[in-house]
Amino acid sequence: MSADESVIGGLAGRYAVALFELTQELEPAQAKAVASDVADLKTLILDHENLQKLLKSPVITAAEQSGALAAVLDKAGAHELVKNFASLVVAKRRAFALVDMATQFKALSELSRDEMTAYVTSARDLTEAQIKTLKSELNKASGKTVNIEAETDAALLGGMVVKLGSRMIDGSLRTKLNSLKTALSEG
Repeated sequence: MSADESVIGGLAGRYAVALFELTQELEPAQAKAVASDVADLKTLILDHENLQKLLKSPVITAAEQSGALAAVLDKAGAHELVKNFASLVVAKRRAFALVDMATQFKALSELSRDEMTAYVTSARDLTEAQIKTLKSELNKASGKTVNIEAETDAALLGGMVVKLGSRMIDGSLRTKLNSLKTALSEG
């Protein structure tokens, strides 16, 4: 198992692998639709706190969770495979791991296309030119096609943090200042 594949594992990994294997039996356009719907499901869960509470609550029955999630997926026009997958996950009382399953499914899909995603956090929004340069450098370093998911965090003060597979490069000013502070306090 390579370092990039090592992120696939555990409970979420087993479900992600099963879903990925099912998508390999679909026509390419349908497989792409499933991948898009899985990504949308992840975004939907992360963006709606009430949905997170519903899926993580041990008090709410599987039938209630399934009904609510089915209604959301129907309204979103999700692929039948995604609906069935979500229904199975909820029935097995594993809804709390749907976001992790979606993340690992995405990683598997990218690996199959020789791609990967770099998660970049910077103190300020990156320009298109900066993203293009960063993507080019990461492509060279990884030997894969790298997709960039960028977000901002003013607490970094400056610089950026890049997570690519199991590797993390922390070039933030906050970390450099903390390292300097530690070095000065030890001396």
